[in-house]
Order: sequence, then structure tokens, then C-alpha cells
Amino acid sequence: MNDEQYLLHSRKLLADFAQALSRRTESLPQDDTLRQLAADFERLAGNPGTGLYAGAATLVDRLFTTYPDFAPTFPRELLWFFGGDCLHFMPDDEIALFQQLDEKRSQAAASGTVLDLQAARAKLLNLQ
Repeated sequence: MNDEQYLLHSRKLLADFAQALSRRTESLPQDDTLRQLAADFERLAGNPGTGLYAGAATLVDRLFTTYPDFAPTFPRELLWFFGGDCLHFMPDDEIALFQQLDEKRSQAAASGTVLDLQAARAKLLNLQ
């Protein structure tokens, strides 16, 4: 997976999460804060050109602190992708795993090969 593929993959994860959260909250009143958060995630997913997801950390923080029941539905890969304050929601061992995956991805890109991110993750987790 090269950098462009990784970016597209991360955008798809965000869009899928935003759509799923919106579906789960559509029966709530319009002024419900969870429904508003879902709409904010949809806006973020639909507008990736604004400073590469400026404000993502604020939305993630709102999700994890205000609605912890929904936090497990947020893709862990996006915490790494957004970085910064989002890393506070990841344990150190998980951060180390994502660092290793990033290094493998960078090495593959430098050698002109494409890394299968899912296979590399499975190998690091001894799932193969």
C-alpha cells in the first residue's frame, strides 16, 4: 500500500464510519448532540481537502469522552492516521504496532513495492 492508497483507504474508513454513525442516529431528534456529532463526521468525511481533516481530533475527542459506548465503533486505524491528540486513545502497544506498520509501508514504498497492509498487520499480530 503506497501513500496514495493509504490515504484513500483512510478516507474510506472515515466515510464508512460517518455513514454508519449517521444511520444509527437518524431516529434521534435533529437537535440531539449525538446526531449533530454524526453530521460533523459526515462533513469531515465529505470534505477531506480542508487542511487534511482539520478538526478531526476534536470530533474524535467528543466521541470518546462524551459517547464512550460508540468509541469501539471508531476504526483504530483512523486514530493513528489522524495522530496528535487522537493517539491518547491508543495504548502504547497499539501505537508501537502502527509504528511498525508505517515503517514497513515506508520501506516498501522506498523499494518500489506495495505493502499488503492487512497481511502485514496479521503477521505482526501472529494471526497467520
